[in-house]
This record gives sequence, structure tokens and C-alpha cells, in this order.
Amino acid sequence: MKGLAAYQEARRPAPRPPKPAIAAAGRATLRDYGGRGRPVVFIPSLINPPMVLDLARGNSLLRWLVRQGVRPMLIDWGTPGPDARDEDVTAHVERLLLPMLRTLKRPPVLVGYCLGGTMAIAAAAASEVAGLVTIAAPWHFSGYGPALESMAALWDQAQPTCEALGVVPMEVLQAGFWQLDPKRTIAKFERFGHLPPRSAAASAFVALEDWANGGAPLAYAAGRQLFDDFLSADLPGQGRWQVGGKPVRPETLACPTLSFISTTDRIVPPASAPRLGDVRELSIGHVGMIVGGRARNLVWQPLADWLTALPPTR
Repeated sequence: MKGLAAYQEARRPAPRPPKPAIAAAGRATLRDYGGRGRPVVFIPSLINPPMVLDLARGNSLLRWLVRQGVRPMLIDWGTPGPDARDEDVTAHVERLLLPMLRTLKRPPVLVGYCLGGTMAIAAAAASEVAGLVTIAAPWHFSGYGPALESMAALWDQAQPTCEALGVVPMEVLQAGFWQLDPKRTIAKFERFGHLPPRSAAASAFVALEDWANGGAPLAYAAGRQLFDDFLSADLPGQGRWQVGGKPVRPETLACPTLSFISTTDRIVPPASAPRLGDVRELSIGHVGMIVGGRARNLVWQPLADWLTALPPTR
């Protein structure tokens, strides 16, 4: 409780202004981080804000990539309201993501993180891309194993309220994450309570927790599809998820592919991850793959090396 109170009372820096939007579709925007060369579009999850990829000064994958000669762009999904209740995950790909990708003058490389990786695979199957990278992405949802039962129970309890609201509040999803390892949630706040309030470690903890505890709700249909069609029925893993009227089959992709998979991931178990092209297995946490102390050596640098080694395209 001391650690939780310290987190609530911690000082926060002023938020940085968002990067300019160069395309939009509905409430979603495509933000340009600068740099030169082939566009590399980062697709975050619908769960939690996209800013984990640009978390804080000195800990931003996107800004670091610019200095490595990459031109990163970021999908910002915006905030759905009740009027978006019928937009499932498929609709996010078809109506929001693909139209923005079509505005680019060159085929992009897609880099998808978490559920964004699932969506990136679908977008790569439905459009011309120069490459595909998945980071901690689920595809074979049956790989969640015993955790599926507790997720189904959570959805059974929350579904009537979510249907009435037209959205799935972030609190519902956060409760599911906490159930994966309740002791860890308590332990991290206990550790935080012993940190010097103005230390770099304390600032990093606050930035990450603010991201983890924030975020827009999911459109109701997206939550329903995630729980019913993906986690329960495993339509992607069985080759039965259709985008653009065609089944999405990652094994048929012709573009260069790279997959980062964590063997210790609690959010996306390694058994659920797609193994596409060049597969890199790591022993690092789900969020740690993007912002952890070992992320730069284990993910950022290998990603930059792979991107800059791709053959040029017209």
C-alpha cells in the first residue's frame, strides 16, 4: 500500500506533443517520426496506448530507430466511443489500417507488437508490403492453455455490461492481466515503495505503469471477437480468420519476415506465437521486449540491423 500511494503521488513530466499525422482513417491516424528511406509502420495493440513504443526520453524505440537510419511511423488507434461498437478486430484492419497504408508511396515494412502483430499479419496478407516483423504477437490462441478458462470466465462476467456500454473498458482487460500473476502485481508496487522518489528507477516505473494502466476502451465488437473468436475458437491459428474476404494464412506470405518470441512471456505465451521467417527466441518479458533494460541489445539493435539490410524496393 505504501508503494501504491507513492505511485499515485509521484510527479509526472509534461507530456510530449504527438508527432504529426500524415494519414487518417476514421478516428485512427498514422504518425511520422521522421528519418529517411522506406516507411516502417509500427502497429501497436488495441489494448493500452501506442506510446509504449515511444515511452519516455531515453527509452523510445521509435526515436532511436530514426538515428539508425530508419523511417518509423506509428499507428494511433484513437479512442472508440459507443458509435464504434460494431468495429471488430477485422474492421480495424480493413477500415482503419489498410486505408492508411494505401496512402504511402512505397510498400512499407510492417512491425506489429502484441495484438498489433496479429493485425500486421492480416494486413500483410491483404496488401503489398516490403516486409513483416512480429514482436510478442499471438496467433495460435490455443497456446494460452489453462489460462483460457479464466479468460472465458472473465468475459462471461463482463460481457453483458460491455454490450450495454458499447465498449470494453480498460479495467476489464487489466483485471485479466492481473489474474495471470497476481503476486507479481503486488511485489512490483512493494519494490517501488522502497525506491528513492526522484531516482531514475522510480521515474521509469511511473512512466511504464501509467502506460499499463491507461488506454482507451475497446470497441465492443473488438472485445467480443478477441474473447470469442480468437481466444475461445482460435480462428487465426486454425486458418479460419478472414480479412478482405480471404482466410489469413501467414505461411503463404512471400515477403521477408522476422519474429521475436519470448520464452518467458506471460501475456503472450511462446506456444501462441507465430514462427515466421527469421525467428529470434529471447528470455525477456512481454513489455521488457520493448522498454526493458535488455531491450536495446536483444530487440532494438537486431530489428534495426534486419530493417536496414532489407533489399531496396521501388
